[in-house]
Amino acid sequence: MAAPASNPPETASETLLSHRQILLILTGLMSGMFLAALDQTIVASSIRTIADDLDGLSLQAWATTAYLITATITTPLYGKLSDIYGRKPFFLSAIALFLVGSALSAASQSMYELAAFRAVQGLGAGGLFSLALAILGDIVSPRERARYQGFFLAVFGTSSVLGPVIGGFFAGQDTILWVSGWRWVFLVNVPIGFVALMIVMRVLNIPHQRREHRIDWPGALALVVGLVPLLVVAEQGREWGWLSGRSLACYGIGLIGLVALYFAERACGEDALIPLRFFRNSVFTTTSLVALVSGMGMFGGLSALPLYLQIVKGASPTQAGLLLLPLTAGIMTGSVISGQLISRTGRYKIYPIIGTVLMTVGLLAFSRVHWDTPFWQTGIAMAIFGLGLGNVMQPVTLAVQNAMPPRDIGVATSSSTFFRQMGGTLGTAVFLSVLFSQAGTKIGSAFERIVPTPSYQAALHDPAVLSDPVNKGFVDQLSSSGGGVGSALDDSSFINRLDERLAKPFFIGFSDAVDRVFLLGAVIMVLAIVLACLIKEIPLRTQSGVDAARAEQAAAADAVAAADAERASSVDAAGEERAAVADGAGEERAAVARSEKGSD
Repeated sequence: MAAPASNPPETASETLLSHRQILLILTGLMSGMFLAALDQTIVASSIRTIADDLDGLSLQAWATTAYLITATITTPLYGKLSDIYGRKPFFLSAIALFLVGSALSAASQSMYELAAFRAVQGLGAGGLFSLALAILGDIVSPRERARYQGFFLAVFGTSSVLGPVIGGFFAGQDTILWVSGWRWVFLVNVPIGFVALMIVMRVLNIPHQRREHRIDWPGALALVVGLVPLLVVAEQGREWGWLSGRSLACYGIGLIGLVALYFAERACGEDALIPLRFFRNSVFTTTSLVALVSGMGMFGGLSALPLYLQIVKGASPTQAGLLLLPLTAGIMTGSVISGQLISRTGRYKIYPIIGTVLMTVGLLAFSRVHWDTPFWQTGIAMAIFGLGLGNVMQPVTLAVQNAMPPRDIGVATSSSTFFRQMGGTLGTAVFLSVLFSQAGTKIGSAFERIVPTPSYQAALHDPAVLSDPVNKGFVDQLSSSGGGVGSALDDSSFINRLDERLAKPFFIGFSDAVDRVFLLGAVIMVLAIVLACLIKEIPLRTQSGVDAARAEQAAAADAVAAADAERASSVDAAGEERAAVADGAGEERAAVARSEKGSD
């Protein structure tokens, strides 16, 4: 007979968390998520001031791309490691790395240093979003998850409002406590991050069943070799030439890395960073492609919008942050509405379709915004784009978590986030490259058209205009070199101090270049619409990841116990049969002996 298990698994009812317990855990998750979400918006609204101060506006893509590269590469690694060893230690590590990167970024003396230190920030950021979503998947069922994600959306929306305002305030100050104002954009993360660490250490306590697996270091190395060269050439291609020797070398190294990644993942099997069996799941494959393409459209479009508001419309960083409120309101509205409807109906496929359509319409509307377009029209385009984003981000993550086994929630969630980050990294690098490669040509063309006009010539010879040293210096430069476009792409701060008539060619040229970026984004989003239509809808589970995993373990334990009992029963039956045979043989021998004795 099999011995009973000494530690029987808990039943699902015993592992269910109360609403209060879930809220306590969400407090820890939201504190870390707030840190990452605030950084995205606070830097976006102040990057122009930072780049101007460090003499590298045209290099700003490095600061953004470096952050996204490391965040992208580490995202699947966080998911795999947290599945094996538990979420909490890696969530804490992510916050700590983010804080170190923030402190180093505040000390930057050049755009290249800022890019390097932002890469350190990205090492932490890779775990903040993906692990927060994975932990939510552990403790809340897919059907109820949309309701709790409303708290995440509130954090995201709050940071979207506060980030640009705080970033603009810091960037607008010459010094605060004897430190350059823009450096506080990064220093402000330190106290917020410390509070987040304390909260997470105290409240984030969820059960974890450790599984012994290998860590796929060959896959991680191959991922780095495959992605970094491709992302670098995406950012630097316009400077090097897309078919230059350096670009071709990056293509070749990247291809070798991706091929090595395939073989490394195939060799690792279940222990792979992104197990290849995931791609046999049509929901995972389709939603990953949707995340990749929509990430390109999202980050690519959003990287150009603050620059348009500040350079073309003359908004200060603080004003630019406030002008993004229609976008924030759209994201929150779309997310809340889709989340509530998903929770009530259990249906989710329609929302990514609606979202990608709205994002495409919004990008097309942005492409029709020119240098003299009134803001209310730009605001409508922002709201439409934001509504689209709100309908894409949440349902795509939900679909992945629902389609994969509970034991794979960490890897599946981080993989989905990885593809979105990958799309964002490519989108930011490519779109900003297109923007700045087009800006010089467009501004030059605008000067050729506008300088000969009577109004521009009048401004060139107006004594009131020339009495301003900024205008006088620009006119002298225009006379000697034909426009000074190159300097404007490294330090644009003088443009908004020029007389409006003198600055008009800059406004028109840069706006035309931004329009080209938005149009490219709309074309990419058409592909996202097609992919969203291919998502297969699976009924949402009503168990959380932890409870489903416990149920699987209980079922496995029951199966083992049943097998043991069956084996024990077989052994007992065999023993009885042998005993019976032995008894029969003994009786037969006794009868033979009696017979022989009688004959004697």
